Amino acid sequence: MASVQLLNIGKTFNDVIAVNDVNLIVHDGEFFSLLGPSGCGKTTILRMIAGFYVPTTGRILFDDRDVSFLHPNKRNTAMVFQNYALFPHMTVFENVAFGLRARKVPGLEQQERVKKTLELVDLSGLENRHVTQLSGGQQQRVALARAIVIEPEILLLDEPLSNLDAKLRRETREQIQKLQKKLKITTIYVTHDQEEALTLSDRVILLNKGISQQIGTPYEIYNHPANAFVAKFIGRSNLLNGTVTQIENNNISVEIKQGIELIIQTDSKPSINQEVVLAIKPESVILHKDEIAKTNVFKCKINTRHFNGYLIEYEIDVDGITLNTVALNDDENTYEEKGIYVEIPIDRINVIL
Repeated sequence: MASVQLLNIGKTFNDVIAVNDVNLIVHDGEFFSLLGPSGCGKTTILRMIAGFYVPTTGRILFDDRDVSFLHPNKRNTAMVFQNYALFPHMTVFENVAFGLRARKVPGLEQQERVKKTLELVDLSGLENRHVTQLSGGQQQRVALARAIVIEPEILLLDEPLSNLDAKLRRETREQIQKLQKKLKITTIYVTHDQEEALTLSDRVILLNKGISQQIGTPYEIYNHPANAFVAKFIGRSNLLNGTVTQIENNNISVEIKQGIELIIQTDSKPSINQEVVLAIKPESVILHKDEIAKTNVFKCKINTRHFNGYLIEYEIDVDGITLNTVALNDDENTYEEKGIYVEIPIDRINVIL
């Protein structure tokens, strides 16, 4: 296996900057996701790692080897495409064995490696079936088998689950994760689906307009967003503009509206009168039926209520300030339209400077 390092990577198409000065390291055996909205540069980065695109600026290293201008067939990577790119006239066996034949692997070894790989992806017994006779989930697993059978150093996946329905996508996602952990293969995964990235990844880079916004573990990116874009893109966040009015040790006071201040416990170091953005996850906003003696408790009313299975989503109003919150679906967490209180814990508010 191998590590991957991007050093000041940039890619320009004519006058369009697709990737702008991105730096990252994918460790040996890590599951690393490139996440972001459409057009953010994530697939362009993946294609540069694969060798399909040559970087305009910067370098790409596999371990200590510079592969920036190396042809794709010299990189020992394998790629699973969004549309699977299977050969419809071939059987499952022939599709999976295609890369081995191109590498002139002997016939008996081909059969053994294809057999073992199909067992890994739960497709044993389907060797002689044409891929057009398979379901979408089975075709995706054939594409995955074709990629890993050649034993690449780096596995690249470009939104491989986007053509599957929600239930099958979840099942296949779990299978990919188990397979990656078992093979300990360095894996780089492109997705616009934050749930996929957070569930699968050891670490994630979030991109926007070709620029890296934040790199970290799913926990770090979700709970400690680096900027307002990250806070809005990952999960849902209540974003409030405010002004710092007081600083005392690690606690600061931020006025978000005349007469309404939040006390926040933070390691950030703003200054008095500095304007900041507060990011608060809906699950950090707690509703109470009665007033309680805690910091950051305000009277509120419910604007809307949405039933979402095991959760109920509320939009509440605090003296003209709109907040979103969620509560578990049970009798204790059913709230009336008026006469309720909201608590925002001091250690669950992210301060973005």
